[in-house]
Amino acid sequence: MPAAIVLLAAGSGSRVGAGINKILLPLGGSTVLGHSLSTALSVPDVARFVLVVRAGEQDEVAEAVVPLLGDHEVAVVAGGETRHASEWQALQVLAADIEGGAIDVVTIHDAARPLAEAQLYSATIAAAREHGGAIPAAPLGHLLTRALAPVAGGAGGAGDVGDVGDGGGQALVGVQTPQSFRAVDLLAAYRVAAAEGTEFTDTAGCLERYGRVRIAAVPSTRANLKVTFPEDVALAEALG
Repeated sequence: MPAAIVLLAAGSGSRVGAGINKILLPLGGSTVLGHSLSTALSVPDVARFVLVVRAGEQDEVAEAVVPLLGDHEVAVVAGGETRHASEWQALQVLAADIEGGAIDVVTIHDAARPLAEAQLYSATIAAAREHGGAIPAAPLGHLLTRALAPVAGGAGGAGDVGDVGDGGGQALVGVQTPQSFRAVDLLAAYRVAAAEGTEFTDTAGCLERYGRVRIAAVPSTRANLKVTFPEDVALAEALG
């Protein structure tokens, strides 16, 4: 059964010092968003693509992505005021396919991480099918979170996270995207959150609160950077 990929592109360029949304900044002959979308479209066994954009930027985003689509179709939806609200908007677009069994996993990726590889997407999708949820983890990245137990099959090999879980011990790691989750569990958790008026800063947090799934860690590296500050654009250009 195929998966669905949601690209979150409803942020801003405030911290990067840009006058436009940072995902529309030029990068390697394309844009930050263009790199993220091109990779997402190359991931095998994906049936649906949803692009969440900031309200009022649909035309600019269309100009950036239409030349990249080929035979693919991408649903574009205006995001909410928060990350959680934007994810909920995307899940409502996918709800019929999830309930009808047309897709089994939903992958959510921050379009401001333009260097995520297709292999990392596939690794998290496979782990989500096995465990219920999966997130990429790298040593001490931009965002620190609680310790997580790893699974095999990440983009960079198990060594990228160190000996997480070795001998019963666990290490603190940085959490990245793409993150993948069993679709029915993800939709159910977000419906409960909507009914209770609750929002979460990350997708896995909502699943851990309202779902009964294991969130596994897939090894990644710091090369999967997020464009947040001016120097990140130059670094992504060099690495890309």
